[in-house]
Amino acid sequence: MKRAGLRTIVYVDDEPDIREVVQLSLELTEGLQVHTCESGEQALSLVPQLKPDLVLLDVMMPVMDGPATLQRLRAVASLGDLPVIFMTAKAMPQEVARFLELGAAAVIAKPFDPMQLGNQVLAIWEGLPGE
Repeated sequence: MKRAGLRTIVYVDDEPDIREVVQLSLELTEGLQVHTCESGEQALSLVPQLKPDLVLLDVMMPVMDGPATLQRLRAVASLGDLPVIFMTAKAMPQEVARFLELGAAAVIAKPFDPMQLGNQVLAIWEGLPGE
């Protein structure tokens, strides 16, 4: 079964400039609404309330990194199958393989092309198994 259209994304990154670039570049894609969080802790309170279609998660953050945030999100029953894409500069093949083993749907390497980010995310979304 085909997955429903992508509408709501939560992007989690401790770097304010990158949060703004990601939000602006994704919102160029018609119909996408992007909410941002500055920490894993903030994501853990916003994501269950908002119930987004997708979470984009920075890997390297202080206090609670991306993998720890993903693990905590997976522990919430209603979020167990929420697609998560890691965005990271740590995109060597062995690192990507580890992130996928942790349950990420995909990995987008930083630096990314802001003009292509929406297309990248949509292509990953369309390749995910249906619900």
